[in-house]
Amino acid sequence: MMKILSNFNGDIVNLKVSHKKHILDNPQNQVKGDSITKSFSNLFNNMIGEVNNLELKATDLTNQMVINPDSVNIHDVQIAAEQAEMAILLTKGIMDRVIRAYREVSNLR
Repeated sequence: MMKILSNFNGDIVNLKVSHKKHILDNPQNQVKGDSITKSFSNLFNNMIGEVNNLELKATDLTNQMVINPDSVNIHDVQIAAEQAEMAILLTKGIMDRVIRAYREVSNLR
């Protein structure tokens, strides 16, 4: 009979904000500027938070599958991993376009 580990320690580290310019869990308190800047900043931070949540869900399901394979459906693990990967790729694409647009606007001056 296989012994199931009840106490599992891995390489997952919960990160905390250590600098005032880092992305925050609660960005509404830190954003200064006009309403458009606040709106974009809040949208951006919420989007990054959702991508992070998808990645954490995929990691949790993967860890649960490793610890106790019978407790998780392999399809759910694969779906969560693919959702997280797609969200990261989409976010990277958006970030690349935002940076490119910023550079173009900066060059117009």
